[in-house]
Amino acid sequence: MRVLAVEDDEGIASGLALALRREGWAVDIAPSIDRAWAALCAEPFDMVLLDLGLKDGDGSEVLRRLRGAQGRRLPDAATPVLIITARDQVASRITGLDLGADDYLTKPFDVAELAARMRALRRRSAGRAHPTLRWGDLVIDPAARTVHRSGQPVMITTRELNVLMALLEASPRVLSRQQLEATLYSFDQQLESNAIEVHVHKLRKKLGENVILTLRGVGYFVPTEPSA
Repeated sequence: MRVLAVEDDEGIASGLALALRREGWAVDIAPSIDRAWAALCAEPFDMVLLDLGLKDGDGSEVLRRLRGAQGRRLPDAATPVLIITARDQVASRITGLDLGADDYLTKPFDVAELAARMRALRRRSAGRAHPTLRWGDLVIDPAARTVHRSGQPVMITTRELNVLMALLEASPRVLSRQQLEATLYSFDQQLESNAIEVHVHKLRKKLGENVILTLRGVGYFVPTEPSA
């Protein structure tokens, strides 16, 4: 899952990126309004963490642009936005939420709480209420980052888990290799040309061939129901 952190304090940004990468997120940092907007127009993000006190202006400008975005070359206006800021006044929280933010967290904050709020936003944006994902005899717990099949644990890597979650949340839509790469890798990460194919191959070996299917020339998908 990929997040854009709009934060101009280098120390906070680097610490946040490190902590979220440990949680399995691909993290890009944008230190300004213009950099944030350029990143949002260049790649799809699953979420935006937005600081308001930026050196080049009020971060709420990013939120205004995002919620008003329309057109094929513009970002998805429904992208979840979690404001993280030192502004703790009630009026600031109300303004941020009324502008279209999905949640508001004041600094300093506990990273565990931030991660929990991000998981909650991810659930809501994916249209599900239950904290776990279920498909047939598979149970995926995003908080614990575990997978069980028929009650037995399955050992998979962070990248494999993220591929599986992306496909399950999109099911039954087909995701291309490029769409999966954009979701799983930040701008500064190097990846092999066949990285997604390798992850899918390993998942099939661990979970079975019927979980992730291929639509030749298009991409991968998880069917709505397991095959008999």
